[in-house]
Amino acid sequence: MSLRERIDTDIKIAMKAKDKTRLETIRSIKKLILEKESSVRASGQESLTPEQELELLSQLAKQRRDSIQQYQQANRTDLADQESQELAILEEYLPRQLTDAELDAVLDQLITDLGAKTRKDMGKVMSAAMQHLKGQADGKRVQERVKTKLSP
Repeated sequence: MSLRERIDTDIKIAMKAKDKTRLETIRSIKKLILEKESSVRASGQESLTPEQELELLSQLAKQRRDSIQQYQQANRTDLADQESQELAILEEYLPRQLTDAELDAVLDQLITDLGAKTRKDMGKVMSAAMQHLKGQADGKRVQERVKTKLSP
């Protein structure tokens, strides 16, 4: 089942369940997918590739994480809770996030393969890591881990 089919099905389920938060979140995902599809049609592409869909969903999740952090700093727990609920719904459409141990294992392997030793090599490690880990780990989390693994 494609992402669009799954979203359409989930919209119907949320409507029947009268789950307002879920319905609004899924509708916003659908809206952004449709907008992105209309922008890629100009280049002759019929619809989004799975990679483009994943990138779009990852961006939405990142925006939610950033909003949660800002709301918590401003002591707006009500808004942070709402963003957390929306993030949980978004994550249902993303690949499973790697645990810290799994992430460390992948990064250790990449660092070894690339021969990275110092923080000067961080750029090439990050580039390879983000290609390898598409959607499986947040970029900020990966960056923090790489930074601790590469000595100054």
